[in-house]
Amino acid sequence: MLNVLFEDDSLLVIDKPPGLVVDPAETVKEVTLADILQRDFNIQVPRGGIVHRLDKDTSGIILVAKTQHVLENLQRQFKERQIKKEYLALVHGEISKAGVVEGSIGRNPGNREKFIVLEDGKEAVTEYEPIKSLQLSVFSLQQIFSDFNKIQMRKLERQAYNEFTLVRCMPKTGRTHQIRVHLKYIGHPVVSDEKYGGRKTYRLDKRWCPRIFLHAAKIGFNHPVSGSWMEAESPLPEDLKTALAKLNE
Repeated sequence: MLNVLFEDDSLLVIDKPPGLVVDPAETVKEVTLADILQRDFNIQVPRGGIVHRLDKDTSGIILVAKTQHVLENLQRQFKERQIKKEYLALVHGEISKAGVVEGSIGRNPGNREKFIVLEDGKEAVTEYEPIKSLQLSVFSLQQIFSDFNKIQMRKLERQAYNEFTLVRCMPKTGRTHQIRVHLKYIGHPVVSDEKYGGRKTYRLDKRWCPRIFLHAAKIGFNHPVSGSWMEAESPLPEDLKTALAKLNE
């Protein structure tokens, strides 16, 4: 069953679990969020009324419109940047102060499944601010990498693999993989990001963090009918809480 954070006659606010694909596609054989919304909630709007996307392994809040009018209203709010979104991400390295990434995003010419910062890409802006600096303790490293020899462990130390930052990200635009691409661009890829973190780093991360550490934690918008400002929050899921618990300040 889907976790519904809010529902009225106009819309739903869904807390999407990780591992659930949002949109149907020719390459997708599994049941999608759109399928569930049409089947279980009888939503007859195209794509199950889904207003915006999250990647398959990203968890958190998604807005769902019950009517075409509401869908168009919320899409307009996104386009006009009236909707406020907030994500939580755990990234590699230490981020000591808040900043803004303004880097246009387009498909990677060398790999069409990836996106990169490109001069002729689409405008993309992400604000970010550090919440706290965290580390894997020596004890945790020894536990997680108990099969590593001394040379391999020294390599982890030289790479400062044990340093991380929990970050709050506020995307001002909605490009595909935007937060992941922008954090990679400033040298702080998201933990367990197979696509942008690098193959070797991803394999290390997966030993203690089961999926990409990215969660759509908060959203604010104008209700499409009443016009009143609404906010919804989604707590950090258990799998990411467990991963976070392995880190010490």
